[in-house]
Amino acid sequence: MNDLNELISDIQRFEAIIAEWDESQRCVAVGLKSAVEALHKAALTNLIKSLKKDNLAALRNAVDDDIVYAVLLYHNLVKPPLSERIKTALAEIRPSLQSHNGDVELVAIKPPDTVEIKLIGSCSNCASSTLTLTQLVEQTIKKHCPEITKIVAVNNTPNSTTAAIPTNSYWERVANINEIPENQILAVRVENQNVILHRKGDNIKCYRNACSHLGFPLDKGKVENGIITCASHQFEYDLNTGKCLTVPDVSLQSYEVRVKGDKVYVQV
Repeated sequence: MNDLNELISDIQRFEAIIAEWDESQRCVAVGLKSAVEALHKAALTNLIKSLKKDNLAALRNAVDDDIVYAVLLYHNLVKPPLSERIKTALAEIRPSLQSHNGDVELVAIKPPDTVEIKLIGSCSNCASSTLTLTQLVEQTIKKHCPEITKIVAVNNTPNSTTAAIPTNSYWERVANINEIPENQILAVRVENQNVILHRKGDNIKCYRNACSHLGFPLDKGKVENGIITCASHQFEYDLNTGKCLTVPDVSLQSYEVRVKGDKVYVQV
């Protein structure tokens, strides 16, 4: 099973080689690349049309695969992740807010239709901040993300329902604590990543749901005494640290976790 990062690295390696060629050679290589990509896009477009008509569930399952999603995204056949589109929207309006000594931060995305933001600087206490939110921030987010219908402004008061969630990055609520079995794992999806949550008492860890060996899903494996064993090739990992016990210096990709009340958030 090929890993997406390995495939991308191979492409980048060849692109670096081609970049050293003279212009006439580069033109031939680029022309060939464009022709192959056009062929692939046409084939994928026809395939998507067929699956949408006959088997929409199969299409959705296929898009859940990281490599399939990446290729479709490259050809503009699927939308970028919601979090990426929201960040694009905020980046678009940020210069206008900053020109008035203000800014905006993303607090949380609450699927399927709600985004929480925080206006900061002069925007947080000026009398027209509500108008700014409605006319600028809300319209821009909805332009990039039509599925979002509710834009909620979070203030800086201690009583704010989301004040305890860090605002310097994007955090997504993924589960309630009681949904994660004690000393076991729960497989969930965060944006475009499959992850596993492990709970031992109040301590919750989150890792990418992929064995560091060949990328096979870990949630099919056995969990015992805080150790998960990949069902494919029996690689073992310590769920408290993410370290591989089979091969030294290999670890699972980890994600930071925050807990507020009984809700578990993962940093995207």
